[in-house]
Amino acid sequence: MQLSHGGEPSPTGAPVARWSVEQVLALAPDAASRKAGTRLGAAGPWSGTGSDATGAVWGLCKGSGSTPYRTVVDTAGPACACSCPSRKFPCKHALGLLLLRASDDGAFPPAEPADWAEEWLAGRRVRAAQKSGPAAGGDTARGTADPVAARKRAERRAERVTGGAQELEQRLADLLRGGLAATDRSGYGLWEETAARMVDAQAPGLAARVRELGAITGSGPGRPVRLLEECGLLHLLDTAWLGRDRLPDPLAATVRTRVGLPVSAEGPPLRDRWLVLAQYDTPDGKIVARRIWLYGRGSGRTALLLSFGAAGRSPAQALPVGATIDAELTPYPGGAQLRAELGEQFGATAAAGPPPGIAAAAAPAVYGNALRDDPWLDAWPVTLRDVIPVPSKDGWQLADAHADAHPDAQARSGSALPIAPAALSRPGLWKLVALSGGAPVTVFGEIGHRGFDPFAAWDPGEGEEGGGTTGGSVVQADLTV
Repeated sequence: MQLSHGGEPSPTGAPVARWSVEQVLALAPDAASRKAGTRLGAAGPWSGTGSDATGAVWGLCKGSGSTPYRTVVDTAGPACACSCPSRKFPCKHALGLLLLRASDDGAFPPAEPADWAEEWLAGRRVRAAQKSGPAAGGDTARGTADPVAARKRAERRAERVTGGAQELEQRLADLLRGGLAATDRSGYGLWEETAARMVDAQAPGLAARVRELGAITGSGPGRPVRLLEECGLLHLLDTAWLGRDRLPDPLAATVRTRVGLPVSAEGPPLRDRWLVLAQYDTPDGKIVARRIWLYGRGSGRTALLLSFGAAGRSPAQALPVGATIDAELTPYPGGAQLRAELGEQFGATAAAGPPPGIAAAAAPAVYGNALRDDPWLDAWPVTLRDVIPVPSKDGWQLADAHADAHPDAQARSGSALPIAPAALSRPGLWKLVALSGGAPVTVFGEIGHRGFDPFAAWDPGEGEEGGGTTGGSVVQADLTV
């Protein structure tokens, strides 16, 4: 993907990034919005367009009625507002406005925002000031106004979760006593009823893992092994909750999160230039979970932004893949401490290249070390350098480009990672193959017990962080769409 910028000054003095077409389409909540937004990405339906130095763009889009839709986008958020009745974020008009900007920067002359756009932008500035200013202390005061009542509520919920964990332990013991083969006769109903009991116990994390057990039943060859593995992990989580007082604080925080207790971001915020590595949505019951992976240029830290959308609505939080934002992140508690909350943003600049990576042979050890802090991790983020996608017997794998030169035969045999089955059916796999063309690439993704799931890749001409580019542009392929 090409991330270009027109050199507009941002509030921090850095150039404001102008998103590419591919970056804009990656923000679309679904395929229908992507298609409808593309139709509005031409100058025909638009009038009164403009932009300002803060990264805001606005315009009037002709619709079926007599009054055009008023659309404004704050690209520094990003955030948008539109007078259309759509519940999607961003709506097709916001997508069309950004697509027009990506293809024709001349259609957005620098100007003062229209009155209706300025009213919305001013409201955003006021809310941001209230959130970061002294007035924010009022929220803290309200949250601690009655600490005794809050503690009693937390204790009551912990008691209910403990009761649910004890009941679940008994059901797992009965299951193993009767044999795993009996689960085929019971069907999914047994698991759904057990999951409902965990919901009643206010332990949604336990309920989700129980539903995963139900999905394994009747799922094909190897299901007894997978069922036993998942039962073992669920038993480990149960016993960890019941003995949480004896756990180290980071692991105890991880257990609370895995069980499903709400936690808040805490600790001092970390300001950095964060490269947006990937963004993708996954169904999570009746809601949609959006995961945005970031890499801190200065701190070298990888962070995860997690947001949710109600049924029929996409999550509101979205960032352009490939951009670098100057922002503060506040970490959540836990052993891994990957998840963070996005705080104040100070601007966005063009990306300068991929993050530093490791060899393919070293990636499994990274995942193994992460499991010590969180034994329930399905995968761990990692960037691989100098790998080549090659076909294998069962699909594809990422092979170390320098493996043949290694003197150790065992090291050569372990220098390829299988690509996870979930990625084999995505178009992103062929983007990766085309980008490589048989040459080494840098790839970011998640490594887990199912293999490596690639999310982003950089072409062979891009050096690692700090290497810079000769052409002044960054080529990053988004493999999630």
